[in-house]
Amino acid sequence: MENAANLIESNSKYIMDTWEKKVREDIPASKNSSALALRNQLPNVLEDIAQIMRRYKDLKHIERYEEYEEIIKNSVEHGRHRAASEDYTVKQILKEYVIFHRVLTSFLLDKNEYTSEVGIILKYTLETAMLNSADSFTDSLQDMREKLIGTLAHDLRNPISAAYFALDIIDCGMDKDRFDGIKKMGITSLKKSLELLEGILEAITIKAGEGITLNFKEIDILEEIKWVYNEAKEMYSNKVIFETNTEKIIGVFDGTAIRRVVENLVTNAVKYGESRKTVKITVHDELEEVSICVHNFGKPISEAKQNEMFQFLNHSPNENHGELKSWGMGLTLVKTVARAHNGKVEIKSEENYGTEFKISLNKNSNFPGKIKAKLNYITS
Repeated sequence: MENAANLIESNSKYIMDTWEKKVREDIPASKNSSALALRNQLPNVLEDIAQIMRRYKDLKHIERYEEYEEIIKNSVEHGRHRAASEDYTVKQILKEYVIFHRVLTSFLLDKNEYTSEVGIILKYTLETAMLNSADSFTDSLQDMREKLIGTLAHDLRNPISAAYFALDIIDCGMDKDRFDGIKKMGITSLKKSLELLEGILEAITIKAGEGITLNFKEIDILEEIKWVYNEAKEMYSNKVIFETNTEKIIGVFDGTAIRRVVENLVTNAVKYGESRKTVKITVHDELEEVSICVHNFGKPISEAKQNEMFQFLNHSPNENHGELKSWGMGLTLVKTVARAHNGKVEIKSEENYGTEFKISLNKNSNFPGKIKAKLNYITS
């Protein structure tokens, strides 16, 4: 058994190369992955198998759960990774392990080190890995669906609240311009609600590696952001101010998604900032990019939390992150939309400065049309 373990460890590269070649021939989804991404946790699983071989005493001993702790951890991570990889299915994950089993068996037979004990270990370890990877893949996809639906449902509150507010304050005796403005706000908010409902229906059928659908068009993005500002100054008790260095910003954007992003940031700025302090929206045209900043005064966000905030979808459903979770529902969307526009998100939060989120978006990195923007499910 020791010889078999040594052979596996000393020939790990050969085994993984052989496995990768066969997987790329037999599993369509593998063609979308780099070599590093495809192998993922499987070299660790290979090392785990060698270690279990060294510990093997008898059949009763190998059936104990604790013998598989390393395999379980690595196979769970493998399944999670595949949930974020485009076009993977449970069947294809199981086939990866079947190929893995065949490659190992063939290799050890060629080296005259395949015995009944070796066969037992390969059977038990790889069955354990298959079950845990498949469960993890399924659970991760369900987790992704639930959190995406939660994000969309969370964002649905804003336009519905705005529409309710418009209906509540509208009065036929109002000045005509004021009446028309409030009516337009209510109608636009209801249209936004319908768009979000369509997103929720789409999220129910999300597949591995998929995220939200973005619809790019050539538009004046400043108009979308001004709409958020006009709505916010009507709805919130905080003073909301708007500054820009230009009158128009033309580019290829998903206006609805960016509007949602700014709405999220403004809502959080009001919710977590000081109630009597100003919330400021600043938009700058910077040649190939547009920068959007939302600033509020209030308790600063610690550096540790800043590093976690955009990774909400990494967290287990059972984890309780309190305030971090409330921020993260929207911030997952913020980072996803920024990346889809070939941009980034930055945060500055200090005691005497307050908190500012800055989103930089490339104005012309996309062509008009629809794309699937991957969610920030795995830390990268």
